[in-house]
Amino acid sequence: SDSAAALIGRRFGRRRFLAKSAEGSAAFLVTALIVVAVAPKIAYIPAEYLIGAAAAVVGTLVEGAGFGVDDNLSIPLSIGTVMWGLYFLFLPGMNVYLLDAVR
Repeated sequence: SDSAAALIGRRFGRRRFLAKSAEGSAAFLVTALIVVAVAPKIAYIPAEYLIGAAAAVVGTLVEGAGFGVDDNLSIPLSIGTVMWGLYFLFLPGMNVYLLDAVR
């Protein structure tokens, strides 16, 4: 998604969104939501898609803000933190360690 944001933002970016372009940030969000839709899930329940969508929105905001930290670090850390936190809050009984689920 970061690559899509850079490519689209550089080519079509006209409007500002935080520290980057709105067009690039929209490309980030759209591609992140596509990844959420097609990536494997643990139980394929709606809550997992919502958690992924929330993480995509947070990733879009972090990418757009450009905190001065390399976004190759800040984006995965923020998305991972949001996903782990939301799984913990809303699906605490779910085994997110697929090692046991595969057996």
